[in-house]
Amino acid sequence: MRETAEAELLPRFGKLEKSEIREKTPGDLVTVADVAAERRLTEGLNRILPGVVVVGEEAVAADPKLIKAIKSEHRAWVVDPLDGTSNFAAGKPRFAVIVALTEKGRTIGGWIYDPLGARSAATTLGGGSWLNGEKVRFAANTPLREMSGYVGYKFKRQFLEKANPERIQLVKGMSSLFCAGLEYIEMLAGNSHFNLYRFVKPWDHAAGTLMVEEAGGHAAHFNGDDYRPTVHQGGVLAATDPAAWHELHRLFLAEQLPLLDMTQDK
Repeated sequence: MRETAEAELLPRFGKLEKSEIREKTPGDLVTVADVAAERRLTEGLNRILPGVVVVGEEAVAADPKLIKAIKSEHRAWVVDPLDGTSNFAAGKPRFAVIVALTEKGRTIGGWIYDPLGARSAATTLGGGSWLNGEKVRFAANTPLREMSGYVGYKFKRQFLEKANPERIQLVKGMSSLFCAGLEYIEMLAGNSHFNLYRFVKPWDHAAGTLMVEEAGGHAAHFNGDDYRPTVHQGGVLAATDPAAWHELHRLFLAEQLPLLDMTQDK
């Protein structure tokens, strides 16, 4: 992942031509850096585990049926070669590389790399979560008034329009980095306490949710089911401990969920 970032992402950062940026769908950007990085990652992952399918974000854009391999194949790599493409395309320094490994439809390993911050997060099922080589364990029982977190930016805007202002003020703050990978790293670094998204593509969340779980937190869909990379709708809420998850769910979702548009955005 580091080699890919150094070869394909960093040399292009802040130097993209308009012709090197396009829309896959309205508002969903892809750049030459995304495509080149996914190609290099796929080649490397094929050497690590020959024969294991690579479900990359750009490969799925070209062949939507490929995403079914996460469920149908015994093992699958799930790859976001450039998380935060809109930031990258605009020259904003907030992007990451994400890789997860699934087995029988469940995440068993995850890795997130922050190229500009030189931060590496890693996790394995049952093996804990690590940030820059140090094991992470979340503190429990953080009061709501001390909790801050990240919310998908369009979701946040709609949420603030519909939510009771008094409830919003019960937490310290909400913001967005426009990059799920960095938002999960910030949780591991102790700089935030929750992530809330309605859009749950597996390349954005398979690695990060396992990191949260292995660090003592909890990640689940809005209906309370444990997060699974085979489920691509229904939102996801991740928090630094299970008790906090239930408090945040009651605060943000218990009454608001029927009013929210679950069809777009992160």
